[in-house]
Amino acid sequence: MLTISSADALLVVDVQNDFLPGGALAVPDGDAVIPIINRLMRLPFGAIVATQDWHPAGHCSFREQGGPWPEHCLTDTQGAALADALDRAPLALELRKGRTQAVDSYSAFVENDRLTHTILADWLSERAIKRVFVTGLALDYCVTATAMDARRAGFESLIVVDACRGIAPEAEAIAQATAAGIRIVKEQDLS
Repeated sequence: MLTISSADALLVVDVQNDFLPGGALAVPDGDAVIPIINRLMRLPFGAIVATQDWHPAGHCSFREQGGPWPEHCLTDTQGAALADALDRAPLALELRKGRTQAVDSYSAFVENDRLTHTILADWLSERAIKRVFVTGLALDYCVTATAMDARRAGFESLIVVDACRGIAPEAEAIAQATAAGIRIVKEQDLS
């Protein structure tokens, strides 16, 4: 059992309408993470952060521009909004990523160019956070990238696997994460 304290942060990655069933880039069973994340938010985390993909029109990640994904999470649209069922009251920070036209951003810490850092590492350090617990969508992309970059930034990094869903089966993402030194836990392991 892991006891949550003020030195821990909960990261809620991209629980947005476009990644939920019926959305432009739906993650299978993506809405199943919401009640679990809402319960986790009741634990005494020192900080709770939600991230959002926040893409300008014509973003480089879109198929129309040669990217791998359909158009999704356009700035200021309902698709980019956090899920209505997600409890936003405990959020200390809502971090928007993927805002640069020519660079995508899976991780909440560093854009895919590996040069452009977000404010997250400094923001967490200023609050004396030592461990981050990563949840959200999609496990095999933004969740794992965020967890790996949290570790690179000097935080102990854990993925709450039952509070995540992926596009592909989870075994590969879990293997990649554990090989990078990220611990895999479940909601029941936290108190």
